[in-house]
Amino acid sequence: MYSITYGEVTFEEMYQLIRNYTAHGSKIQYKLAVGTDSQNFSYTKVPITIGVHKFINDVGRGGIFFSEIRKVRKITNTKQKILFETGLSLEYAQKLQERFEKDNIYCPIAVHVDVGYNGPTAQFMDEVVGWVKSCGFLCEVKPNSYMASSVANRLSK
Repeated sequence: MYSITYGEVTFEEMYQLIRNYTAHGSKIQYKLAVGTDSQNFSYTKVPITIGVHKFINDVGRGGIFFSEIRKVRKITNTKQKILFETGLSLEYAQKLQERFEKDNIYCPIAVHVDVGYNGPTAQFMDEVVGWVKSCGFLCEVKPNSYMASSVANRLSK
């Protein structure tokens, strides 16, 4: 994983950085989200992003994020791309959840998916949201899925 703040880190180092970042006082609320997007070139570029957003009195106060970019064989089918992206997000969310559970820490994780009520992905929304929720995670769709539709999207260009 890569962080603008911390540079290259292992998954375990990322987990410890997230844990340390969220260990500051009870008046601060944190939202942990995993999101993925993709962009086609001669291959498909797939950034996976994990972010922690800090809130005080429901106002955003910054955050940190980590990313990993994968290059895979070009995926031209929209549904296959959405399902591939969501699968990667679920994989990372599951790894994080297992690590938090091992340390006996309750930390809800939201999976941000790159589908919305409008556009070509609307037809997949119920399927994707159902999949994420059936795995035990919160699910955000556009326009609220900022880790996928903003952070990962910017890295996919």
